[in-house]
Amino acid sequence: MSATSQIDKNKDNDLTTLATNAVPDDRHISNTFSFGKFWKLAAGFWKGKTGVIAWSLTLINIVIILINIGVQYGINQWNRYFFDSLSAKNIDDVLQAVIYFIGLASIAIAGVMSLVYFRQLLQIHWRRWLTLKLVSSWLNNRRFYQLNIAAPEIDSPEFRMTDDARIATEPVIDFASGLLNAFLTATVFFSVLWQTGGSFKINEYTIPGYFVIAVIVYSLFNSVLMLILGKPLIKYTEAKNAAEAQSRSDLVRIGDNAESIALIGGEDGEKQAINDDLDTVLARWRLVAKHGAFITFLSQGNNVLAPVIPLILGAPKYLSGDMTIGQLMQVAAAFVLVQNALNWIVENYARLAEWAASASRVVQLWETMAEFDVSDKEGQQIVTGQSSDDNLHLRELSVTLSNGKVLINDAEAIIGPGEHVLIKGESGSGKSTLIRAIAGLWQWGNGEVLVPANATVMFIPQKSYIPHGKLRTALAYPNEDDKFSDDILIETLQKCGLRHLKNRLDDEDSWDKKLSGGEQQRFAFCRVLLNKPNIVVLDEATSALDDDGQTAMMNFFGNELKDAMLISVGHRPELEEFHSRTIELTRKLKGAELTDSIDSSEVSHSKLWNRLMRRVFRPRPSPDPAGEKR
Repeated sequence: MSATSQIDKNKDNDLTTLATNAVPDDRHISNTFSFGKFWKLAAGFWKGKTGVIAWSLTLINIVIILINIGVQYGINQWNRYFFDSLSAKNIDDVLQAVIYFIGLASIAIAGVMSLVYFRQLLQIHWRRWLTLKLVSSWLNNRRFYQLNIAAPEIDSPEFRMTDDARIATEPVIDFASGLLNAFLTATVFFSVLWQTGGSFKINEYTIPGYFVIAVIVYSLFNSVLMLILGKPLIKYTEAKNAAEAQSRSDLVRIGDNAESIALIGGEDGEKQAINDDLDTVLARWRLVAKHGAFITFLSQGNNVLAPVIPLILGAPKYLSGDMTIGQLMQVAAAFVLVQNALNWIVENYARLAEWAASASRVVQLWETMAEFDVSDKEGQQIVTGQSSDDNLHLRELSVTLSNGKVLINDAEAIIGPGEHVLIKGESGSGKSTLIRAIAGLWQWGNGEVLVPANATVMFIPQKSYIPHGKLRTALAYPNEDDKFSDDILIETLQKCGLRHLKNRLDDEDSWDKKLSGGEQQRFAFCRVLLNKPNIVVLDEATSALDDDGQTAMMNFFGNELKDAMLISVGHRPELEEFHSRTIELTRKLKGAELTDSIDSSEVSHSKLWNRLMRRVFRPRPSPDPAGEKR
């Protein structure tokens, strides 16, 4: 086993422990969806700075819908006029009707085109607003990091903020337009059915407005049947979406860890995991397809029956001479329009199910992030503030998991400027979690972390994030790439043993895949040298480097970064010589206790002798300054 592999095996298991224990006991995220919850989140689009464009587009859509209803009423009247003209064989009136129809059709087409355009414009702006709102909350206060630890049930937040946000907003505009159109259509054409359809006599009984009664009974029957058969579709659609998101997440995970999986020959296991994911997706798709077939049966059956039923109902009146052919066709057209309006839920149930499933996932993500905000306001977290001197203070600091389990209990420490402190302890004692609390990444627990005023803190994990793009942009991250001159960037690369990259500042590449593990850790030290923070926090930041590489990087804290406060975690014993002090975490029943060790100037002669021997017999450096193993 290589040294790097051994280090990785011994790596602090805090985050692995968190993944298995971070099941919040007091989390109450509703599994039921209500439109009120979604609207409370999404209605902000019609307020504030976006309110003007939101209301403008909304009113434009309403006006276009009103115009389209007027055109539909004109076409309905045209039906009566045209068929009565045909029945009377009046050529002049027929030709006149054709001219009227061309005008009505032109207005109708223009109205539909305008409605589609302005409706989609409203959808685009609303989706953008909601996505940015979710992303802003996700990135605020490092929620993206905390969600992975404290809310593992929130799968694929990225998918929720993109695809689910789109599905949650776009159909709402369609539904609102459809409902308004359905209401106005039913209101206008009920009068046509009542007045033109008239009453129906059966012996001595007279049924007034029987076309109105018929369309209500028919539509009610369809809607109730749809609700009964289609009710499970929302639950199955949400389950299907969750399975799809998990499948995507697993594929991305394999891509991100391709080298590790290939090196240990894990292809068969990953293949089985993907097969299991696909089996789950397909099984849930089958349930969606099954209930979707029921909905299609009702929808298509309605499309076949709806135009015929009014003709059958009106045939007796036409045959008896109480209704002209033009009136019969007018009533038949009105009947179809009204039943379509009343059966709007039948025609849109599948989309409603898809929308409710996605909207529920968006709401769940938002509620979870809102719970973090509530805990922040209630002070249920570690407080990060400013110290009154130049020291970093840990005061009555207790670090817990998100479910309340104590990792570190009542820690007290003072670290002065320029001190180099190594945190030690057995795996799982909370070392990595402690330094994340010091860096402001970990909120669960209580007590205070007080940092000197205006001090800059830089956290360097074992594997640093390197964005895709130009090398200079990756080096300067998270600053703008024009903050540092080419000379400074090249000099820094050379100091960190990456001189072979000095001519590639403007090359674009996936540097996190192009660079070896050791090169990536050297890259992280380049950022430290460029930014020169007051406090540097290292978490196994030299684990992929050989002894010479580690020495070269850590020697910066005795030269260029000598005034920086250094707090680090590492398992390699060679690290001790670069620190003036160690802090030991010892596991106890009520949480690990923190104790300071003696100063490194008081180390025993045996340790000094061991260090001298390591230096004398240290292997020669590799010709490649970044020659660490990939």
